[in-house]
Amino acid sequence: MNNTVAVTGGTGFIGKHILANLLSRGFTVRALTRTPRSDSDQHITWVHGSLEDRNSLAELVKGARYIVHGAGQVRGHTEEVFTRCNVMGSLRLLQAAKEGGCCERFLFISSLAARHPELSWYANSKYIAEQKLAAMSSGISLGIFRPTAVYGPGDQELKPLFDWMLRGILPQLSTAETKLSFIHVIDLALAVTQWLSCEAPQARIYELCDGTESYSWKQLQEIATEARNGPVRLVSVPLYLLQLIADISTRLSQLAGKEPMLTREKIGELTHADWSVNINNAVDDFNWSPGISLTHAFHHRLF
Repeated sequence: MNNTVAVTGGTGFIGKHILANLLSRGFTVRALTRTPRSDSDQHITWVHGSLEDRNSLAELVKGARYIVHGAGQVRGHTEEVFTRCNVMGSLRLLQAAKEGGCCERFLFISSLAARHPELSWYANSKYIAEQKLAAMSSGISLGIFRPTAVYGPGDQELKPLFDWMLRGILPQLSTAETKLSFIHVIDLALAVTQWLSCEAPQARIYELCDGTESYSWKQLQEIATEARNGPVRLVSVPLYLLQLIADISTRLSQLAGKEPMLTREKIGELTHADWSVNINNAVDDFNWSPGISLTHAFHHRLF
């Protein structure tokens, strides 16, 4: 049976874990890379190219029964930066899959931010991509994952926050009533293989977290206090200070010729009041069960 999976985003933080899990479960992988690779693993073939290159996408999906689209733009100073990759790149990949004639299942790694497209350019680009992929996916089973904040080995975004928590300081970026959620990257990678392996995939959106529907800032403080066996100070960060930090970050990134991660646009996501998640659909549809709670991760330093 053909068990070949074409993967985008395989060189990134989340993608590396997805590749590792796929290979451990016996899948053969074809992975897109902008930088030529010479890995010797006989079960993975690297395809040099990008989401802008239709020829490399055709090569990527050749003979692939499954596609996992994890590549995405998370940094940007204009809306067009996000649209070009997250929307147009996704549509080119699905078109290549349809033209290739082998793809049965297409899994799009979106974001929980897509639940509220009004919050940021990034959130809106993911939402639009979901809608357009669904409209053109006839003949292919389309799955959409909306993971919440992802952390784990290799993460560069949440790790600084977690490190500060273990030093005894927790910056509170939104109101005390905010509902937060998290997922360990290993559990997300497991969800990918579970969906690919299930007998009858459902064409629906799955929101994913670690099984705890939401955390409060106070609960995060308690988790860190127990993990470090010492007090953790909760420090409220006012909106004007976040905006100032975002402005400085944007300017420094522009001077360095890079796209900024923290912008005024991104603040809408950081300060949103409700990122709670219900995972029942994923549990019922493809028998997925997350195994790493935030408490466990802090106690065992799994980030």
